[in-house]
Amino acid sequence: MKKILLLIILFFFSCSLIAQDRGHLVIIGGGDKPDYVLQKIINFAGGIDAKIIVIPNASSEPIESGEYNVNEFINMGCVNVSYLFCSWEEANQDSVIKKLEGVTGIYFGGGDQAFLTRDLLGTKLLDEIKKVYENGGVISGTSAGAAVMSQVMITGNEHKNKDSTYSFITIEKGNIENTEGFGFLQTVIIDQHFIKRKRLNRLISLVLEKPNLLGIGIDEATSIIVNPDDTFEVLGENQVVIFNPINSINIKEDFHGNLGVENLQIDILLSGDKYDLKKHSVIK
Repeated sequence: MKKILLLIILFFFSCSLIAQDRGHLVIIGGGDKPDYVLQKIINFAGGIDAKIIVIPNASSEPIESGEYNVNEFINMGCVNVSYLFCSWEEANQDSVIKKLEGVTGIYFGGGDQAFLTRDLLGTKLLDEIKKVYENGGVISGTSAGAAVMSQVMITGNEHKNKDSTYSFITIEKGNIENTEGFGFLQTVIIDQHFIKRKRLNRLISLVLEKPNLLGIGIDEATSIIVNPDDTFEVLGENQVVIFNPINSINIKEDFHGNLGVENLQIDILLSGDKYDLKKHSVIK
């Protein structure tokens, strides 16, 4: 009996060590990036001497984007930052993987998140990026680089309504296109430019179709800092909106495809507010 108890204690102790080894996520909703948010990324990476890699693949002009993002970090005092742009085939080559040696910070730039998954999903490079996170490094991204953080990724496209760049006009079933993201967060769906681009209907639609997941909408110039213990803090100039359908009831659909729900919980968080992803609640 004592041996069994000891094994149980050792198991949970080892699990806690694994959780402590994991790093941080800094997920930015797009738009301007406050210097204090960039400073968080740098601090989590280990300071201005840390090796940070920018991944600009989401951009339609990845070289220009990569250089711009690198200069943002250089302007913050970083001395060991560079960008890495590669195709899916190159992302499986040892010569490219080798570039991540010693890296403690990854930054995904903005653009189209489908470009990021096209080039990195299922590659050795993404596996190595995940190891950076598992070994205590920081993974960060803005806009498209935020959308890829969750396992369920919003692509930005609609199946039914085709002109929705800035506003989503319905809450209906089967409209919001989604696919596989990078999966740093398994229990949420991340959306970005959230309030500025009026994307509430988009995220509500998707969480009602996937009521086991939280919807987290991050506005521009705003971030969530996800800690190893699955709590996060809002840091930025605007708000983060959370749709929690987990305790909702009577999710239904009418003959037009419109979705209805009772008891959908909504929290609107300001900078400094904290949230527990395991308990699905604001931390008081």
